[in-house]
Amino acid sequence: MLAFIFPGQGSQNVGMGTELAAAFPSAKAVFEQVDDALEQNLFALMGNGPIEELTLTENTQPALMAASMAAMAALKAEFGVDISAAKFAAGHSLGEYSALCAAGVMTLPDTARLLKLRGQSMQKAAAPGVGAMAALLGASLEDAQAACEAGSAKGLCQIANDNATGQIVLSGETAAVELAAQYAQENGVKRAMMLQVSAPFHCDLMQPAARAMEEALANTQMNAPLIPIVNNIQAAPVSDPDQLRKDLVAQVTGRVRWRESVEWMAAEQGGGITQFAEPGTGKVLTAMLRRIVKGVDGTTLDTPEKLENFAKALTA
Repeated sequence: MLAFIFPGQGSQNVGMGTELAAAFPSAKAVFEQVDDALEQNLFALMGNGPIEELTLTENTQPALMAASMAAMAALKAEFGVDISAAKFAAGHSLGEYSALCAAGVMTLPDTARLLKLRGQSMQKAAAPGVGAMAALLGASLEDAQAACEAGSAKGLCQIANDNATGQIVLSGETAAVELAAQYAQENGVKRAMMLQVSAPFHCDLMQPAARAMEEALANTQMNAPLIPIVNNIQAAPVSDPDQLRKDLVAQVTGRVRWRESVEWMAAEQGGGITQFAEPGTGKVLTAMLRRIVKGVDGTTLDTPEKLENFAKALTA
């Protein structure tokens, strides 16, 4: 059983997507559609950088989605493998938009415009220096919650990402997150480190961005997905378009329940997934798999050779 998993922010790199575009007209067409939708030469930025501009949230989010959709388009056009080859799709944070686009919930132009807005809105939601994020390594969910409670003496502090076993990210007001990280380090967590991020994502400071996305999503046509989406808010399969829309809004300020999502997909009483494929760029989610569930296969789909090998193995 197969699931497609779509990467989020942090997987971007200069040169992303260029091999696919050079090899496959279907992939190149995806990048052209995204450029047209955004009225921006995003693909040139993806190919040539500079990395500082590519890493701006408003560019990173649609760029990562475009790379994922290019891989999916090439799989279908060149090798006859489409989203229906999988039992589920899921994405990490912005990757959920990629999953929804791949599953036919939203059009590619709409998805690109939504992610551009999402990136801009998240960047504007909190002024520079107001918020921060910290990673706790070797921490349990209980450890992270205790750290948040300690940090709350200085302000807002929440669990933003439950990424993998022993890898949790906190978000909130800077002084509160710093205190939470210090508390975690002093109370048995292997390592607590402040992250270099442009905004405090997935916490209540992002409420202005959530309102912007609620308005934009209310005006976006959303169809039932071709396969169920295991989304960040529910960590369980969702197929109702209204629920998917509601959860995309909640996701802006809510916890990314990635560990739980993968555990559910891999569990026999859940999805029974034994193979995960990560279309787009990088291998962040594939690397996380090994920390979450033993015995599952993860495949990155970011070069023509990998797409071809994956398709051959799938149809063998």
